[in-house]
Amino acid sequence: MKKLRDIKAASFRIPAIVLAALLVLFLFFDNVIMPRYVQQDKTTTVPNVVGQPIDEAIQVLGQAGLTGKKSDTRTDKQYPEGTVVVQNPPAGTVVKFGRGVYLTVSGGEPMVNVPALRGRSLRDATFALERFGLVLGNVRYEVSEEYPQGTIIDQDTPENTVVPVGRVINVAVSQGKSADQVPVPDVLKKPFSEAERIIIQAGLRIGNLTYQINTELLPNTVIDQFPKSGELVPSGRAIDLVVAQKGEKTNDL
Repeated sequence: MKKLRDIKAASFRIPAIVLAALLVLFLFFDNVIMPRYVQQDKTTTVPNVVGQPIDEAIQVLGQAGLTGKKSDTRTDKQYPEGTVVVQNPPAGTVVKFGRGVYLTVSGGEPMVNVPALRGRSLRDATFALERFGLVLGNVRYEVSEEYPQGTIIDQDTPENTVVPVGRVINVAVSQGKSADQVPVPDVLKKPFSEAERIIIQAGLRIGNLTYQINTELLPNTVIDQFPKSGELVPSGRAIDLVVAQKGEKTNDL
């Protein structure tokens, strides 16, 4: 009797399984195979998804009958992290329905760690910043009992701070134990009248003037200076200048 019941149950179960399998096959054929077959020769225009978050971009492409595929990630200053920076094929291209569109995604701005500058010379600090893609900004001079003259005593962005490439780093430089030392200002390529005013305002004075023929700069433009800008000198020190003079250069035979 039990065997008879098992046989009857099995006889009902097998058709149900077959029916379910046929239903799954029908749905797959109807929703996947048939649309692809019908649309295999259909074309569509690739929409522009550059600047959109990757998930939204894939959704927009899907609505246009295309398949968005993340292909790469790269650093980018213009687009926020997680947004599309490049698409291939580009927007406006006419492609077959179902075509894949490859998307390059922004990883955000390139970031670096600020190097330690305290105790370094201004020249060394400039090179150190440039190696990290950073820029030396304003330089102020302060009296210091601890640091030798001409060395950096402070930086406005602490070392190891993570910042975008191109960030400007301002520093303070020791002018020694006495406030009598003053930094030489930069007057290169400035008109002589302006250079003279800047030098006097810095507590220095004009020294020897040398005139040199120069066809590239306007007359009375400062070509060179000594001491160089940034050097610390006693207050009242004379600054020698080389100034452009109008004329024509002659070729030596």
